[in-house]
Amino acid sequence: MSEGLSDTDPSMRDVSDGSDGPAWTGDPVVDRVCDILAGAAPEIKRVLARRRAYIDRENPSGDRIRAADEFADTRLEEGLLAVGGVASYASEEREAAVAADEVGGPAGTAYHLAVDPLDGSSNLQSNSPMGTIVGVYDEPLPASGDHLVAAAYILYGPNTTMVVADGDRAAEYLLVEGEATALDDDLSIPEDPTVYGMGGRRPDWTERVREATEAMEADRLKLRYGGAFVADVTQVLVHGGLFAYPELRDNPEGKLRYHFECAPMGLVVTSAGGAATTGEGDWRSVEPTALHERSPIYLGTGSLVADIEERFR
Repeated sequence: MSEGLSDTDPSMRDVSDGSDGPAWTGDPVVDRVCDILAGAAPEIKRVLARRRAYIDRENPSGDRIRAADEFADTRLEEGLLAVGGVASYASEEREAAVAADEVGGPAGTAYHLAVDPLDGSSNLQSNSPMGTIVGVYDEPLPASGDHLVAAAYILYGPNTTMVVADGDRAAEYLLVEGEATALDDDLSIPEDPTVYGMGGRRPDWTERVREATEAMEADRLKLRYGGAFVADVTQVLVHGGLFAYPELRDNPEGKLRYHFECAPMGLVVTSAGGAATTGEGDWRSVEPTALHERSPIYLGTGSLVADIEERFR
């Protein structure tokens, strides 16, 4: 990932009103979705400090919802359902998908969005990174990763960045108050890994997860784990390595939601030349039967993912 570009760089585009952004993927509907995401990012980041408290509601997975989660969810639903070609909006914070009043996409396009409005919102209290994740599917949810057309995530850190992937490539942009600046238009995950992160508590890991982690530690990989999926995956994209939220002894399905987290970030990493697995097979091969279904996920540098697959056979 490259350092920032100058303020006069021609790759800068104004997306403050959710329009006239870069040609993110070449798909007009996906590009409009990305415009809306990039345009909403400064507003979402600004309200975080004022919306740290929990509200009196849990999401369908049983997690407590903060006011910031609710704000981001509402803001993104309103913007994204207005995009022609978006047929439905599903969120981690809602029981069911919300259908668009009118789809109206080009050439009959009807995409279905799976959105984690504020990934890692528990980090609000400690002032640590968090983000937004969006998966664009060409079938109503639930659907396998084979139906994932594109994915994007925003990382709210010291800088606000956005990564967009379409299966062929992944690109990173710097977002600054309505302008998107291309930082790297062809992300490539390093082949020599240096970092790793493994979610969950060590006493709760299965034996094979523990053995895989100890092998990475023996190879002197550095532990990086920040409590926000987007931030942990970004560490892997920058430095090479592996991040996983694995199977657990009492929860073999792990913690992360397939449609909202595992599949979109799997597409990002594989588009950047990495690999991803559920530990039982390719991440695309999962056939979920419920919107909020969970799945283990292991993603990063190809050699480390291959080692996971070999150990788990």
